[in-house]
Amino acid sequence: MLKNFIDKYKSLPIQIKASFWFLICSFLQKGISVITTPIFTRLLSPEEYGRYNVFNSWMGIISIFITLNLFQGVYTQGLIKFDHDKKIFSSSLQGLTLVMVAVWTLIYVLFHSFWNTLFSLTTIQMLAMLVMIWTTAVFNFWASEQRVELNYRKLVILTLLISFFKPTVGIFLVTHAEDKVTARILGLVLVELIGYTGLFFTQMKRGKKIFSARFWKYAVLYNLPLIPHYLSQTVLNSADRIMIKDMIDESSAGIYSLAYSVSMIMTLFNTALSQTLSPWIYQKIKYQKTEDISHVAYISLILIAAVNVILISLAPEIVALFAPKSYYDAIWVMPPVAMSVYFMFAYDIFAKFQFYYEKTKFVMLASIIAAVLNIVLNFIFINLLGYYAAGYTTLFCYMVSTIGHYVFMQKICKENMENQKVYNTKLLLIITALFMLLGFILLSMYKLWLLRYGFILIICITIFIKKNKFVNVFKKIMNK
Repeated sequence: MLKNFIDKYKSLPIQIKASFWFLICSFLQKGISVITTPIFTRLLSPEEYGRYNVFNSWMGIISIFITLNLFQGVYTQGLIKFDHDKKIFSSSLQGLTLVMVAVWTLIYVLFHSFWNTLFSLTTIQMLAMLVMIWTTAVFNFWASEQRVELNYRKLVILTLLISFFKPTVGIFLVTHAEDKVTARILGLVLVELIGYTGLFFTQMKRGKKIFSARFWKYAVLYNLPLIPHYLSQTVLNSADRIMIKDMIDESSAGIYSLAYSVSMIMTLFNTALSQTLSPWIYQKIKYQKTEDISHVAYISLILIAAVNVILISLAPEIVALFAPKSYYDAIWVMPPVAMSVYFMFAYDIFAKFQFYYEKTKFVMLASIIAAVLNIVLNFIFINLLGYYAAGYTTLFCYMVSTIGHYVFMQKICKENMENQKVYNTKLLLIITALFMLLGFILLSMYKLWLLRYGFILIICITIFIKKNKFVNVFKKIMNK
């Protein structure tokens, strides 16, 4: 039996094998981090956990200004667009990123007191952040290249090693340090420096060019209009924790951060699916085979909804597993944040059309509206209702962002694809409404554990009994 399985695996096309292993990589990258969260929530107090997550929030925002996120959409698209010069394209973008990090590091060193006060971080923490911004960019450039070229073996091996050593080194340093937050940060820096630096020299050696006026200009001009978009998305992900820390206290930020981190477990599915589907979707848009995209998108949305319903249904038990009782109130934040994960995936599949046709102003506009709205609503409702409100403002703003991207996608299809209707709006609304209804029903049952378990059991039995009908629905969607 095992031999038959191995033979079948070997007979699979390279695209399918690569997609499978890229999914595994995405799970390894975040999965091990999530699994070790219960350890760090017990090694760090809620205040320390809050400070560490605020550091991560600032790093996400600062990274955009320093690197312009060149390792995201522009790089993947450039590898396909400049197929014959992709080695030079890769090395030149690595070179550009290194130059930008070096310049910003010099600016920081010259005015370090100002920056330390602004971000409420120490000099060691700020320098560690700058190093991590560079090493993360280095890895993302290399990993994107591996995905486009379907070279999954090296990516899997490196991801496995790094995913193992990050928490291992972190636990060792935290347990032997007085400043546990800095120790946690330095553990990540050490592992990334050792694990990722060689990737920079690998791509530089192949491309042999640190500077290319053509590619530097292309990348910067493509990504500059997207900076507000990337920044807005980071603000949606990070501003709530920073605002809770400043408006309430570090302990509340720590509890909210746990709820957010656990809820974001399901972005593993988002990331895995998105990274696997992105090159395929761009190819389908190129040849205007949009019916293929919609079939896969419906199934993907149902899958994302399903895994998030599971997370919401078990939120009290998951929080108890991940942290001590001092973090228990995190359960009330998890449902809206988990629902946000669904909308993160939804807006991404709509925004692909905007990226492909380089209509970045639409991407920027939808994201800015959502981010500004998030800050305003956080300021109002965190003051009125406490940190719980931040989860609901986040959900609402992701819904606004998704609607904006959907509207702009339709406009682009009308202008560039002979008004093709990519998605069935009614079907999208049905999937979304059922998902949110289930989520809020389960939230209302958190203190009624017997009723909640019974409801979960009924859902499972219904799915089992009606499995053939569900399969037929999937088949109809796929053949529609």
